[in-house]
Amino acid sequence: MGCSGCSTVGNGKPGGCQSNGGCATGGCNRMNTYDWLASYDIYEPEAYNVVEVSFKNGSRKSFYYNHDSNTITGDMVVVEAGGGYDIGRVSLSGDLVRLQMKKKRVSEESLAHSIIRRANERDLDRLHEAREKEFSTMFKARQISRTLDLEMKIGDVEYQGDKRKATFYYTADGRVDFRELIRHFAKEFKVKIEMRQIGARQESARIGGIGSCGRELCCSTWLTDFKSVSTTAARYQNLAINQTKLSGQCGRLKCCLNYELDSYMDALEHFPKNGERLQTQAGMANLVKTDIFKGLMYYIYTKKSEKSGKFYALPIDRVKEILALNKKGEFPLELMPTKTMEELLEEDLMDYEDVTGAIELPEEVRRKKRRKKRKPSNKGGKQGGGKSNTPKKDNTKKDDSRKDSNKPTRNKKPNSNRKPRPPKDANAKGKPENKANNKPENKGDNSPKPKSKSRNNRNRNRNRNRKPKDANGTPKDNKPRDNKPQGKTQKDNKPSDNKPKE
Repeated sequence: MGCSGCSTVGNGKPGGCQSNGGCATGGCNRMNTYDWLASYDIYEPEAYNVVEVSFKNGSRKSFYYNHDSNTITGDMVVVEAGGGYDIGRVSLSGDLVRLQMKKKRVSEESLAHSIIRRANERDLDRLHEAREKEFSTMFKARQISRTLDLEMKIGDVEYQGDKRKATFYYTADGRVDFRELIRHFAKEFKVKIEMRQIGARQESARIGGIGSCGRELCCSTWLTDFKSVSTTAARYQNLAINQTKLSGQCGRLKCCLNYELDSYMDALEHFPKNGERLQTQAGMANLVKTDIFKGLMYYIYTKKSEKSGKFYALPIDRVKEILALNKKGEFPLELMPTKTMEELLEEDLMDYEDVTGAIELPEEVRRKKRRKKRKPSNKGGKQGGGKSNTPKKDNTKKDDSRKDSNKPTRNKKPNSNRKPRPPKDANAKGKPENKANNKPENKGDNSPKPKSKSRNNRNRNRNRNRKPKDANGTPKDNKPRDNKPQGKTQKDNKPSDNKPKE
């Protein structure tokens, strides 16, 4: 919080800064210093005549002379600028400004501008129009730079309070010749153009965002100086070297990797330095992992044996003990210390509580499934709804017997108790001949051929379908009847599908 007026009121919004937001959400000025002296009623006979003014919600700050003693922290003021004026908010005043200037290494002799007056409503309206114009200007500027094939990215645009000057912040890998670009910008926007090259971290600080931790970016809220971050900081903290997880919104390594590095370095001093290999009678063991919080070192045997493939977690004292033995030329039996019989018996004893009778589970209720009885099929019955002469099947049999009964009886053995059937003889007396298979032979004699019943039935149906005739014997539709030969055709020789009715 930058002023004492940021204390919340009844509805939960800050009352002093009048931004209707919060300090953590970017509503107040960012990168502010808490003015803890402003909440005390301390009279300053000789107040410090330099104040800190922030522009565009803290994205840029500068120091100005304050000749008017009526301005306090949180007031909107009009300050001098090169070739015009600018509008900002007083973020810090009093003796804390002297400490802030010392921190940022700004001398009082280098200050050239001062505060003109407090801003009125007309100045605030003009500033609001300039802020609304910045996004469309940045979008148009990116299109122009893309048409000129310049390897640069315009990240932010800031208009001066009087809309006479526009500052373009861009990022690029190297030097960019933007002389032609400035001509296009001046022709398009008709303002004074200023180009400033910034880094990737400064760009993310100006734009802002949410980090992987769920909070606002440190560079846009409180972090002012950017220290170099290397992958060694991640190795000391036993972090996986994954570029996507270690990089921040700016595409560089996260600044928070340096926050806990000192505490890790202090904890690593208690670990032995030459503990990568341990020699035992079972074989050589190599260090695989180090748990800094628990103070454990994990080893594994390199020689292929029954013990290879297992991880052994050793405390720091045990590792130092084995290293001391190896230095003397002695080798222990194993990595883990041998346990006595009393210790093994203590480990086998299980400490548990008998819960018999305390917890009762409900009995499982099982429902018996009833098999549905199938109705017997009326196969073999007569047509017309007559009852079948086949005996009824027993429904109490299992489903497997039904399945077996439907299978073809190819491999079934003949019944030995059954009498053999006599051979069929077409000329045998007392046995009727098979009329369907009894075909007349084409002999040379002129004996009359027997007529089958199927042919008689066919002729009977043909007579039914005939149309009535006139007196002359011709059909009524005057169509001549086809005179077909009454001799036997090839169809008549085939056995008919229509069985004779009994």
